[in-house]
Amino acid sequence: MNKIIIGSDHAGFRLKEDIKKYLEEKKISTEDIGAHSEESVDYPLIAKEVAEKVAKTKSTGILVCGSGIGMCITANKIKGIRAALCYDEETAELSREHNNANILCLGARTGSAKNYRKIIKRFLTTQRSKEERHKRRVKEMDAL
Repeated sequence: MNKIIIGSDHAGFRLKEDIKKYLEEKKISTEDIGAHSEESVDYPLIAKEVAEKVAKTKSTGILVCGSGIGMCITANKIKGIRAALCYDEETAELSREHNNANILCLGARTGSAKNYRKIIKRFLTTQRSKEERHKRRVKEMDAL
C-alpha cells in the first residue's frame, strides 16, 4: 500500500495523532500535512492540500475535523477526489466498493471517533467493485 496522506484541523488533531500511531502499528507510512497542534487552523486549506496530493499521486487520504463534514465538502472540490464521510464499517466498505472513495473523512467529535480503527481497517481493505454499474457511476462522478 502506498503512503496514506493525512490531515486534520485543530479539532481533529488528537484523533489524527492516534490514527498515525494505528497506521504505524500496521506498518503503513503516513505523510502528515497538519495540523501539528490544537492551535486553531482553517480546515479548508489542509483538506485542499491533502486532496491535491492524493489526486496527484493516486494515493489514499484520511481527513479529520470536528464533524468530518467540512473536510469532506472541501476535498470533493478537487478533481479526481471522491471523499467519503464514514461513520461505521458499513459506510466505509460501501464508499470504497461502490464509489471508489480515495479519501476517508472522520469526525473527531462524533461517534465515529470511537470506532476509527475498525472504520479505517474496512476502508483500507475493501476493494473497488468490478461490477459495470459501479464503474460506470464512478466515471460519471469523475466527469462532472
